[in-house]
Amino acid sequence: MNTLPPILLSCLAVLVTFASAAAQSPQANRPNVMVFLVDDMGVMDTSVPFLTDAKGNPKRYPLNDYYRTPAMQRLADQGIRFNQFCAMSVCSPTRNSIMTGQNAARHRATNWINPAKDNAGPHGAPDWNWEGLKKSDVTLPGVLSDCGYRTIHVGKAHFGPENYEGSEPLNLGFDVNVAGAAFGAPGSYYGEKNYGHRNKRAHHAVPHLEKYHGSDTFLSEALTIEAKKQVTATVQSGEPFYLYFAHYAVHAPFESDPRFADHYDDSGKPKNAQAFATLIEGMDKSLGDMLDHFEQLGVAENTLVLFLGDNGSDAPLGHQHQVACAAPLRGKKGAHYEGGMRVPLIAAWAKPDDKNALQRKLPIPAGAIQSQIAAVQDLFPTITSLTECDVPKDHVVDGQHLQTLLTGEADPNRAETFLMHYPHGPHRSNYFTTWRDGDWKVIYHTLPKEKTTGGFIQFEGGHYELFNLKDDPFESNNLAGSHPQVLRRMMIGLIAALEKHDAVYPVDDAGNELRPQLP
Repeated sequence: MNTLPPILLSCLAVLVTFASAAAQSPQANRPNVMVFLVDDMGVMDTSVPFLTDAKGNPKRYPLNDYYRTPAMQRLADQGIRFNQFCAMSVCSPTRNSIMTGQNAARHRATNWINPAKDNAGPHGAPDWNWEGLKKSDVTLPGVLSDCGYRTIHVGKAHFGPENYEGSEPLNLGFDVNVAGAAFGAPGSYYGEKNYGHRNKRAHHAVPHLEKYHGSDTFLSEALTIEAKKQVTATVQSGEPFYLYFAHYAVHAPFESDPRFADHYDDSGKPKNAQAFATLIEGMDKSLGDMLDHFEQLGVAENTLVLFLGDNGSDAPLGHQHQVACAAPLRGKKGAHYEGGMRVPLIAAWAKPDDKNALQRKLPIPAGAIQSQIAAVQDLFPTITSLTECDVPKDHVVDGQHLQTLLTGEADPNRAETFLMHYPHGPHRSNYFTTWRDGDWKVIYHTLPKEKTTGGFIQFEGGHYELFNLKDDPFESNNLAGSHPQVLRRMMIGLIAALEKHDAVYPVDDAGNELRPQLP
């Protein structure tokens, strides 16, 4: 007769106990939420096709065949993916928008936050919010914590600079912080290098992971192990959880994850692009491990997963404004084109069950694609509504609820707009604002001839670019000259949106504001 080893019997007993406790606790009546945020992951950095053909069916492109993301496919197969989901084109603005429900133009952390010095730029808005989030700010984890949720931060923070309140997630409503600090890029992904504590990037050394120092545990794996521990402890306590799992991957440095390196050896891509692909695959393994863990603990049916990237792709595949890194989209992270701000969003219950009471309240169709415009600030009102947690009445929320879109239906009450405001430079794009209204998109270049990172002139054609994304989804035909009435209407909308959000603006050499001008 076969018998299980005693240690395995003990583990099974613990899991059964957790599952039974979860089913009987108040947690079963309130959804757990995992926001799984991937750094620098654009909509094309995956084997899951997000872009669609003229009939609305998913369409594969060569990059979809290069990357390997089976866990993303698993999640997409059991939920809904958004193919016009927008983020700010650099990281801190998006992260603080998720935290506050506000567009970056309102919370004014409009640039990535340099941990050590104010990086507004030579003509940057002087009153931008370099200090980032503060203890006094209303935040998503703060609202959920006050509402009885255990709020867990794992991974990259980058909410504020060193020696300011926003550098520590525990100041911002999280009950637990694992590995979060002021910086965005990790010192190293390698346990052998102590995640940066043993190289020249010690100022970006990832904290709280000393137990893995000197081991061969890749950073993405270490974070996953720690996330699973925190979830296990929370399930055991009977509390519902909000897990904000923000991977450092796939941000530079592009260090190859040895677990997946041989998958790309024969790809013909440069070594750094191969390394980038291993970071994608390691992140994907983490997602699959978390889904498995929720199921093992008996909480998967009650756990909503929201998977997304924080800005467009940073794949090292070509020039920042060309069709390369996010092909067929133009541009990449930091750019004013769609490759800079189009990111994947997948929403699904960790284990679909149409008999589950929570899932009956929010039925998410399997394998669906949602093509309405949505954006990162929408997560805040969506999550607070689903968890029935009250937001202070004086807190301005720019985001709109996603509930109707998550069911696969169109929402005629949603504004089909998106504002991205970047009053900074030098970066891959300088001093720009983009405004989407339905199929139309306008880009306003405040200082078009100010040289970008690498010494390039970002746009030689004046202040305005205008695209119809339905007819020209890859932004190849500037219609600013041929459609003057549309351009003027779009610029009126852009200017009004900036004023509505109480935005700050770049300045000239004398310190005078440079506001967008009508054509």
